[in-house]
Formats: sequence, structure tokens, C-alpha cells
Amino acid sequence: MTDLDFNELNIADPILKGIEQMGFEKPTPVQVQCIPPLLEEKDVVGQAQTGTGKTAAFGIPVVQKTDLDIANVQTIIMCPTRELAIQVTGELIKIGKHLDGLNVIPIYGGQSISRQIKALKRGAHIVVGTPGRTIDHLRRGTMKLNDLKRVVFDEADEMLNMGFRDDMEQILSYSDQPVQTIMFSATMSKGIRKIMNRYMNNPQTIRIERKKVTAPNIEQYVVEVRDSVRTEAICRFMDINNFKLALVFCNTKRKTEQVTRELKSRGYSSDFINGDLNQNQRDRVMAKFRSGAIDILVGTDVAARGLDIEDIEVVFNYDIPQDPEYYVHRIGRTGRAGRSGMAITFTTRSKRKDLHAIEKQIKNQLNPLEMPSTADVRISKLAGQMEEVVEVLEKGDLRPYIEQLEGFTDDRFTTIEIAAALLKMNTAVEESADDSTQVGQYDDSAMIKVHFNVGKKNNVYPGDLVGAIAGESGIPGKVIGNIDIFPKHSFVDVPGQYVNQVLNGMNKNRVKGKKVHVKVA
Repeated sequence: MTDLDFNELNIADPILKGIEQMGFEKPTPVQVQCIPPLLEEKDVVGQAQTGTGKTAAFGIPVVQKTDLDIANVQTIIMCPTRELAIQVTGELIKIGKHLDGLNVIPIYGGQSISRQIKALKRGAHIVVGTPGRTIDHLRRGTMKLNDLKRVVFDEADEMLNMGFRDDMEQILSYSDQPVQTIMFSATMSKGIRKIMNRYMNNPQTIRIERKKVTAPNIEQYVVEVRDSVRTEAICRFMDINNFKLALVFCNTKRKTEQVTRELKSRGYSSDFINGDLNQNQRDRVMAKFRSGAIDILVGTDVAARGLDIEDIEVVFNYDIPQDPEYYVHRIGRTGRAGRSGMAITFTTRSKRKDLHAIEKQIKNQLNPLEMPSTADVRISKLAGQMEEVVEVLEKGDLRPYIEQLEGFTDDRFTTIEIAAALLKMNTAVEESADDSTQVGQYDDSAMIKVHFNVGKKNNVYPGDLVGAIAGESGIPGKVIGNIDIFPKHSFVDVPGQYVNQVLNGMNKNRVKGKKVHVKVA
């Protein structure tokens, strides 16, 4: 890891602005080592795995060295697949967002070649393409290389494996003048070395070493799920496992704020830490997390550095980390002091290479896991209720209720069926409290007893309830009356005029990390 900032790498202000808006706070090791020599226009071979931040490692210098006054191709970036070409193009456009007139276009098979020809005629500074389609344009004469300054081969070993060696060499031979040649590869094969020796000028070789790290106490899972439902997935995993403290990692500052808003809207006590917070703000958030006032903390890799809380039960990777090494640091936040922990990484099919890089880093495969269904969550809640039933049975004093049931049973229903009906009714009441605020008319002058489903076993004290009610409902704390706290529930006396405010404000919110169901007793 490095303590350098992007602004210490001689990066121009407009590009720094673009990087900041992308949400990246600190450069990765490959960026720190590659950006300076590339800005000096030296030939570079970077040996780095997918997911190390290598796109920005060559993308930042490529964009910065582009002469916007020359409306011709100055850089060709070769990628083995159309998917990678599209991805790299998107990253370069974001990096150069604040450079007026920068034109980056992708060219690849499967897209209309006439559309690409028109785009090239309008003027392209940077072309990101697959080898076959790039050679096609060069042969047609639809792409001129009179002003070519540099050629980048991304995932060069992959291109060689796919049989593109002749195309790679042909592209290098099309230019009449010497060009800066840049290669990124996961391995240093013989084919890579041949191209280095033949076409590159005293190349600087940069290797990003990996550390072997094990995490024996951490169960590591991967869940394939769309971006749009990842917050919902976090909520379901929290509910089904009854996690008390969770850490969610995102790659950008903007995403930490978005995910926090989404979690709060679902009734979870959540907050975020990122590079935009000052030290006082960060300290306040961390104090709330340590005390259990918030149960889900969302952060970036840099902001969460140095975070040491032993009770974190699960780490969610909302985004696959930029660098596989970051993955190890992330999951190490759980399973502390001999405790067990869980790490859940969300992914999509297009990120399989990034996932493979992580598995290579940890020398282990992540276990596939399905996102829990709503039925799974319901069954989990029922299991929790059955635990409460066992506690009531163990305490005894059930004779009056047994006598009532004995008088009720007949040939139509067994006692088990009656017990099931009572459990169903209780479940329906809880779900009703979860979905409805139970708005009604109450006597303004009377004190109304309100039931909360949290108690001593949740480490809830009167001050917690007063603070939560006043904070979430907006009523004065001094008007709250008697508070009775039992092991698993509590009663709070509230003036009738404020009851609906309390029901609206508190239902689906949390007290000491537990989602509360509030109803009039």
C-alpha cells in the first residue's frame, strides 16, 4: 500500500478533478509505480493482475499526454475482448471528463464499421480497439497513424494466448516514427519478452508483488447479483443471520453515500465514512458504530484503514475491490481475536476475471451463495419466534392457558393445529406492525401505552428509547412518561397527541441495532 496522493504524481488539475469525481481517493501500488515513468514517455512493462487499478495506471498518463490541438489518433490501446475495450473507453472518458474536446472512441468487431469510420473521420485522439478490427481499419486506410505517439497493450498475455501476436506486431510496424510502447500483463511469458526485445526501447519493468494471506476464521462467499438489488441483498443477509455489526465496502465515495441512504430508507441504522469527512465527523461516526448505535457502516478502502473493532460479524463487498490486495484487508476487519466471521462479495458475470484475481491472491476459491429469498427471511423470523416460545415454556406458569386450550379443543382441531394458528396470528401481527403505522385517533389528554419489541436482552435502557423516540419522531423528550423495560419488550407512555408521530417515526427504524415494531399496547 502507499501513502501517496494522486496530486503528488504530477497529474494535471483537470485530470485530478476527473479522478476525484470518480471517487478514487488514493492511487494503488501499480499506479504509483507506473504513472511517473509513463508521464516521462518511457516504455513500460507492467506485470499486474486484473483488478489492480492498471487501467488508470496507463489511462491517466495517456490522457494527460494527449495534445488536444491535434485531431488525429495519438494513442492506440489494444484489448483482447470487446468487453474490455468498452470498459477501458469508459474509464478514459471519466478520467478526461474536464478536458475540453478530448475524443476517445472504441472500435471492435460486432459494431457497424461504417459508424466507426464516421467517428474516426470526425477526429479521435485515443482509439481503444480489439486487434482484428484495428488492423481492418489500418488496411482500409480509415485510420491514419501520422501523429501516433504511443501504443498500449492491455492484458498482453491474454492477446498472445488468443493468437493475436501477428496483429500486435503488425500494429507496431504501421507507424513510421518511434512510439512509446506500453504493455500490461499478468505473466512475463516468452512471447511478451520477444515483443519487448524487438519493439521496446529499454523498457522499465514494474512488478506488483503479492502477499500470501490466509483468513482461517472467515467464511468467504460470492453472490452473483445485479447492482440494483445489492442493498436489498445486504438487508436480507442481515435479517436471516441476525448480524449485529456489519461493514460494507464500496469503491467510491459517492457510492458509500448512496448505499447508506438506501439502507436507511429500509429501516437500518447506517452511516458512512469516506475521504470527504473531517476527523471530527469520522470520530463521531466511529463512536456510534462502536457503541452499536449504528449497525451497518459503509466505507471506502482508504477511509476504513486502521479501523479495528473486534465485534464486526460480516463484511460485505458491495463492489469488487480495485486491487485483490484490498480484498484481504477488507475481510480482515471481521474474524478478529479468534472469533469467526463472514465475508460476502457481490459480483456479476462481467467481473469474473476480477474475481479470479482475488481467488488467485488468497489461493482459495470463494464459495458460491444464493441471495436469500423473502421466504427464507420469513422462515428465519419464525425460527426466532420459536426460540422465544422455548423460553416461555422453560419459565412455566402456563396452567391457566393450558386449561383454556383444553376447553377449546374438540374433534376438529388438535393442540398442534391450535398452536400453529396462534403462531400464525402472532406472525401476522408483527408483519402488520412492520408494514403499517397503525394511525388512529387517541385522547390528547391521556397517556397511551406504546409497545416496543426491544428490551433488556438488546441492551436497551430508558435513555435509548427516549433518545430514539425524540430523534426519529420529533417529539420533546420531556413529554415521555413511564418506561418499563422487560427482557424482550418495553412499554413507553406517550401523550395521546403524539402517538401517531411515534408510530410513524419509529416503525421500521432501529434501536440498538434491532429493527423495532411499535404498536399501541
